[in-house]
Formats: sequence, C-alpha cells, structure tokens
Amino acid sequence: MKKKWVVFLALVTVVALSACNDNEQGVAGEEDQVIHIGSESADAQIWEFIANSEVAEDAGIQIEVEDIDGGAAKNNATADGDIDANAFQSIGYLESFNEDSTEKLIPVATTYVEPMGIYSDKYDSVDEIKDHDVVALADNPANTARGLRVLEAAGLVELNEDFDDGVGTPEDVSSNPKNLEFELIDDVTGPRILQDVDMALISNTVALEGGLNVLNDAIYREKVDESNRINLNVIAVKEGRQDEEKLQKLGEVYHDPEVQEYIDDEFDGTKVEVEIPVNDIWSS
Repeated sequence: MKKKWVVFLALVTVVALSACNDNEQGVAGEEDQVIHIGSESADAQIWEFIANSEVAEDAGIQIEVEDIDGGAAKNNATADGDIDANAFQSIGYLESFNEDSTEKLIPVATTYVEPMGIYSDKYDSVDEIKDHDVVALADNPANTARGLRVLEAAGLVELNEDFDDGVGTPEDVSSNPKNLEFELIDDVTGPRILQDVDMALISNTVALEGGLNVLNDAIYREKVDESNRINLNVIAVKEGRQDEEKLQKLGEVYHDPEVQEYIDDEFDGTKVEVEIPVNDIWSS
C-alpha cells in the first residue's frame, strides 16, 4: 500500500509541474506579443484607441501605451529598450536624432502628415498676394524652416541650395519676387494675429486649437506625398528590430479602416493618412 501511495504522489507531482510549466509558457508567450509603445498627446489618444480595439485583438497583439513627455525622451527610451516602439515623430526629426545618437532608430511604417498651411484673412488664394505683404512665421527653428519650405512650394520664394530644414531662416531666402516681409511670432498666436498680418504659416495643431482646419481654411497647404518626405510621421523602433513580426503589425493596425475612421472623426480629417512603403522614403 505504501508503494502505491508513493507512485500516486509522484504522478500528482509530475502533473502539477507540467501544468505549472505550461502556464508559465503561456504567460511568456502572451508577454512576447505585448508591445510597449511611447507616445503623447493626440498620438497617445490614437494608440489608446487602437490598444482597446478589436483591430489589435484580431492582429494577435497587445499594446500598452506609455505616455512619455518629450521627443528625445521617447527616442531614448526606444533606443535603450525601455519601450518597443514610438509614434510621434516625423522623418526629419528622426534623422536629426540619429545624427546625434550612437543608437539608431528605424521607421517600420508611415502614419500621417499634418499639413502646415498658409492662412489669410485678406486673401482666398496665393495668387492674390501683393508686393511687400507681411508674412508671419513661427519663431522656432523647425517651424520657421518648415514655413519657408511651404512658401517655396507655393512659388512665393526660392531658398538657398544648402537650406537647412532644421534651422533655416528668412536670411536663407535667395529669391523674393514680391519682396515679402517676414515677421517671427510665437507660434501659438498664429490664429489670433491673422488680422494684423497679410498671411501666416501655422502648424496644424495650433490651427485646430484656434478653430482653423487646414483642409478648408488654408489658402495653400503642404503636399501629402514624397515631396514632403521630412514631415511624414512614422512609427520608429530600435535598429535591428525592424523586421520583428509583432512590430511590423503596428503599421497594419494603424491603417485599419476602423482606426482611420476614428482618426478622421476625432481630428476633422487633418491627420492625413500616409501609407507609403518605408523603403520609398528611408535610405539611412
């Protein structure tokens, strides 16, 4: 009888250990599919929606959104492995980060572009702009340079061949046929000062907060294609991880029709979807 009890207990132990091992493997397997993504503000709102949607569930991934303040902090967290990916930045911002960092980040998908627009209370078209008109530009390096690029695309100025899209200024204007006068302003005041200038370059976030919609109210706006490459937003991961299947799925879930419908409704269509293959816009 004693021998039978020994055998019975041994079998119970084996079964229990096996079940425990299976459970640990299951938990590990589930954890392997959890993606920690860093974002903030409106982008974090979008990823919270995705994380709680059937879209992510159907893709077989779990998303946990880490709200991290500051672009450098999000990129460093991705480079250090504290998070798996981030979603907030443009190609231009990512390239600038990589230039100054030993750890490189790579985009795995394009997401959207928020076009910068030229706004005016006086004109309905850039064709109406007159000599010596006053143009307001945001007084911060990235948006000053971006605004000048928009003016160039609109055919109003030409910029030096070595124009720096990160720190370019009006001094880099090589041709100004209408002798436009440039006034640097605090970027958040753009919508409020339209009555005081002839036109203003305003970023989409500031425009929305001021009751302006770039698709309806701007007299000119940035293109949504490869010509506006540096302003296309992307999902970025640490170099070496870009081919991981679960990270590749982030682009898939972002561009799901259900997600795009939510983004369009929530942001009045101003986060314009960009689904361009990464290889077409990234060569670094």
